[in-house]
Amino acid sequence: MARTRIAATPPSTAAEKSENRRRLRMERSALFARREAAKVLKLVLQGDSRRRSVGSIKSLVYSPSVRNKKGTFALVCETLKHLKIIKQVLNAADVLNSKWRKQDELVYIVTYDVLFGQVTSSTGDAERFLLLRKKALQAALDRLLVKKKVKSVEELIARDQTPEISTPRYVRVNTLKIDVNTALLELQKQYKVQKDDLVPDLLILPPGSDLHDHPLIVNGSVFMQGKASSMVAAALAPKPGWEVLDACSAPGNKTVHLAALMGGEGKIIACELNEERVKRLKETIRLSGASNIKVLHGDFLQLNPEDPAYSKVHAILLDPSCSGSGTASARLDHLLPSSAPGHTADFTETERLNKLAAFQQKALAHALSFPEVERIVYSTCSVNQIENEDVVSSVLPLAESYGFELETPFPKWQRRGLPVFKGAERLLRTDPIEDKEGFFIALFVRKGSYQSEEPDLTNEKNTHRNRHASKRIVVPPTTNLFKIWAHAQLSRPNCSCCG
Repeated sequence: MARTRIAATPPSTAAEKSENRRRLRMERSALFARREAAKVLKLVLQGDSRRRSVGSIKSLVYSPSVRNKKGTFALVCETLKHLKIIKQVLNAADVLNSKWRKQDELVYIVTYDVLFGQVTSSTGDAERFLLLRKKALQAALDRLLVKKKVKSVEELIARDQTPEISTPRYVRVNTLKIDVNTALLELQKQYKVQKDDLVPDLLILPPGSDLHDHPLIVNGSVFMQGKASSMVAAALAPKPGWEVLDACSAPGNKTVHLAALMGGEGKIIACELNEERVKRLKETIRLSGASNIKVLHGDFLQLNPEDPAYSKVHAILLDPSCSGSGTASARLDHLLPSSAPGHTADFTETERLNKLAAFQQKALAHALSFPEVERIVYSTCSVNQIENEDVVSSVLPLAESYGFELETPFPKWQRRGLPVFKGAERLLRTDPIEDKEGFFIALFVRKGSYQSEEPDLTNEKNTHRNRHASKRIVVPPTTNLFKIWAHAQLSRPNCSCCG
């Protein structure tokens, strides 16, 4: 019987097929990354134009919904860096039709890749459309360089680029899952690592250390969190077994830090109003492994301090919405259009700061009104006096009426509050240049909160007031006096310079 001979596939053909499959995978991956980058870029630009972002560039890219984090992050950052040039080139080339003018962010991303990146195939409608017009785009770019009297795109970008600040990479060890020494030894296999001298569960790595795919990050054993941000929960110093209220908790790094400081014991009520941020908060909690956190989707200002549900709350962490002026570099805000040279703070920006300060002041006054609370930390990632010292100063009379006084968090820390009122030296500031982050922390402690005092049982309803009522006037939050005070405070200008 004759045997059928099967011809072997030539090695070159097999290699070509393998290479084609690899190329197709890379093209599909790049296509997907550009679509993910366009979604993130849309949120970034919308937030920047409204001065009300739902998150920083990094937090948006590293959210659970983004798969190709590394590729997406690079595309978003590079497109933003080139955005001014891309817009000028698109306008000069005049190649967009009505369809693509409605998809600005995707057009910006693909145009960057066509002119400066690696788009060589016509996979995807936007890619096909813009690749066919690459010559017109390149010609417009060449004319722009001549007009600006520069020899390269890099030279043109350098004119407008804010120098990046080299910042150490800080990671906070999640002691719910791993101890500090074990994490230190594991990270030392790849990086030079040292312990922070102020925050016990914080480790310091060299600037630029890329940890996003590291197993300890992926499984929630360590969190990438700046030093100043890590100081906030540590300043509150909650005890195991306490009930703690985190008033504005998303994205949740400080919330899960509280859980770790409490050894997973007690209870944390994590309050967050924004629905999308609640999703991010829940993901952070899941990753941390914390089991003592209850997420409350609602408005902190609408919580009733007299509600029995909060009768055992010992401490409140209040880290409200703020301008974020102290972490602009870490959040890569220098890449945003609003940070471009020539953009100055206008009336809208001043009005925004006034509104933020009014909300912050109202939230802090509300936190002070919870009857059993012993410790409150008010923090911002802002360098603006109007959001920091002015807010604290405005509520001090009310705080004192409730028996609170300012205490000094981290006494060895050298940078303190601006000397605009007596007691400001008890406030804590970090400097965006010296410390790479600009944070503000105020710690309120109720007088005698650590003393063992016998409650006055003659009037159970007012037990908490009797316990702390030594030579002070109590202003319950439900009284007309409180409402008059709050209205007067929120109706006045926040600072003399803003009118």
